[in-house]
Amino acid sequence: MALNQLFPLKNPYTPLPAPFSSHRKNASTAITTSTSNSVLEHPMLLSKSVAKCKFLDFRKISSRKLSRSVSTTVKCQLNFPIISPQDQWGTWTALFATGAFGIWSEKTKVGAALSGALVSTLVGLAASNLGIIASEAPAYKIVTGFLLPLAVPLLLFRADMRRVLKSTGTLLLAFLLGSVATTIGTVVAFWMVPMRSLGQDGWKIAAALMGRHIGGAVNYVAISEALGTSPSVVTAGLAADNLICAVYFTTLFALASKIPAEATQSATEDKIDGESESGNKLPVLQTATALAVSFAICKAAELLSKHFGIQGGILPIVTAIVVILATSFPRQFAYLAPSGEAVALILMQVFFAFIGSSGSISNVLNTAPSIFLFAVIQIAVHLAVILGIGKLLRFELKQLLIASNANVGGPTTACGMATAKGWISMVVPGILAGIFGIAIATFLGIAFGQAVLKFM
Repeated sequence: MALNQLFPLKNPYTPLPAPFSSHRKNASTAITTSTSNSVLEHPMLLSKSVAKCKFLDFRKISSRKLSRSVSTTVKCQLNFPIISPQDQWGTWTALFATGAFGIWSEKTKVGAALSGALVSTLVGLAASNLGIIASEAPAYKIVTGFLLPLAVPLLLFRADMRRVLKSTGTLLLAFLLGSVATTIGTVVAFWMVPMRSLGQDGWKIAAALMGRHIGGAVNYVAISEALGTSPSVVTAGLAADNLICAVYFTTLFALASKIPAEATQSATEDKIDGESESGNKLPVLQTATALAVSFAICKAAELLSKHFGIQGGILPIVTAIVVILATSFPRQFAYLAPSGEAVALILMQVFFAFIGSSGSISNVLNTAPSIFLFAVIQIAVHLAVILGIGKLLRFELKQLLIASNANVGGPTTACGMATAKGWISMVVPGILAGIFGIAIATFLGIAFGQAVLKFM
């Protein structure tokens, strides 16, 4: 019904007729419900006195106020991450896209020098602090609770300890020297920077960084969970360490600049090419079987953890189980290794993207200055010891550099450096040494932290 039929007023500013005076209290309701014009519902369009009803023309409202209101709304919306924490599809898209970018970056000179893992971490860190993705989201719990444990067995299907000891040769000795150098660096750094402001988290994060610089980021998380380190300190420590690793890998390439590439291709390279070709095909049956075995190992670790009341997560148990199985059944697990490593590479890139996304620069500045300084000293002592003692023991410089890379970055960065420099004979030993580091670093970090660092 038209408004003028209900209110036959010639002048919209004249008082209402007497018959309507008894319904003044319901006048605003009648006006609102009787018209299809939603503009009348705004309280500004109704006078304080119901008897004097003002019918304002919406076109007369100042466009300046409207533009001010719109700009205020936009500013408020930009204060939040573009991808909401509750937006599951958006969050997973960002994580997998960042991981894919990290893998692609290894085809470039910069990406090959830094490693895809570090690129994914830095891109995730930038996206989080620029307000593109949230630093905390429900999806992140799935990464740490399921994807990371699932990736560990897939990474270690080649962890046949007998093969590692036979194939790595002198590089394994250089790697062990680097592990000792990291331990010495941890003691020196913790003595110089005790991180007392972190309380009990100080020695725990020192132990986690020791494991990080013997094995990799997986060991860092496993040790942190086992020792009960505060999540904020864990995140700040990773963010600080990633910045240091970026500088460190660049330093290793600078030290290797005068070492030429190997002139001839060895039989080892043919083996690597064959494995890569097999990995690129990614057979469906092998991939499905590798995933099923990995899930089974994680489930067994969970059952053992609950049965024996083991605290600190399932990652150490998962590592122990897969190393025992890979050593006991080397042929069967080697058959699954190419497919398992391909899937593990994707999952680990997502994990590194999560590490960056969950890092806050303000948190690093407030929490991690002491952690940053600790890690700088730790890495500096590690490099000085491995190069100094390694030279006295007459190791080749490229062996020491690959071993150090495997210590600090893990098998992927060691393989990347050996491939980029053309040191073909170092590729397989570097990968195996890095896998060996992941297999032992968690246990070394936990034991050394509780036996030594806790009482310093």
